[in-house]
Amino acid sequence: MTAPALLAATELAVGYGGDPVCGPVTVSVGAGEAVALVGPNGAGKSTVLQTMVGLLSPLAGTVLFGGQRVDERDPAFRRAVAGVLDEDAFFPSLTGVEHLLLTARAHGVADAEAVVAAELAAFGLTGRQDALPTALSSGQRRRLALAGALVRPAELVVLDEPERRLDTAMRRALADRLVALVDAGAAVLFASHDPAFIGTLADRAVLIGDDECPVVDPTEAVAGLQEG
Repeated sequence: MTAPALLAATELAVGYGGDPVCGPVTVSVGAGEAVALVGPNGAGKSTVLQTMVGLLSPLAGTVLFGGQRVDERDPAFRRAVAGVLDEDAFFPSLTGVEHLLLTARAHGVADAEAVVAAELAAFGLTGRQDALPTALSSGQRRRLALAGALVRPAELVVLDEPERRLDTAMRRALADRLVALVDAGAAVLFASHDPAFIGTLADRAVLIGDDECPVVDPTEAVAGLQEG
């Protein structure tokens, strides 16, 4: 049985300057579900994600969160939604550990220091926790961004290619971590090119294409990636 929709897009057209970058998207993700956006580079996956969380305005259609139109400026929406859509969105003067502590404390995480220490260890960043983001490698910045999304509570986690610049072991650990979040009742919406990641995590997949964006079983999406 499909869970009640937490985030729902209906005939959503996304793009820039009035020109859509892909077909209309109709999809929902409920508590305890994970939905993948799948398609080739440039298909529009990132644009769909950004529109669904209110960073871009829809060209047409609607996006609702909890039955209300998405408003990225709404404090309640910001409390409920964690995401990684731009791994370079850091405060340049804060170290890695300071970023995570600021996020954890802002969201009322109990024993924030211990929780942050655990995230740093999980993402292999303990030895670089006092470095500024500009001193980290691109892979380390990616892991710091992911740690920032997971160090705080959230009803919905939105991730754009979370497997990017992660090694195989870290990809597997992250997928298992997200599965545990879904099992605990969170919703996850993500874009990915990784068949193993999609196969492990997704309950459904949206095939992003020029003319249409059907919702399919993840095995169909994975098969298409493997054939490609």
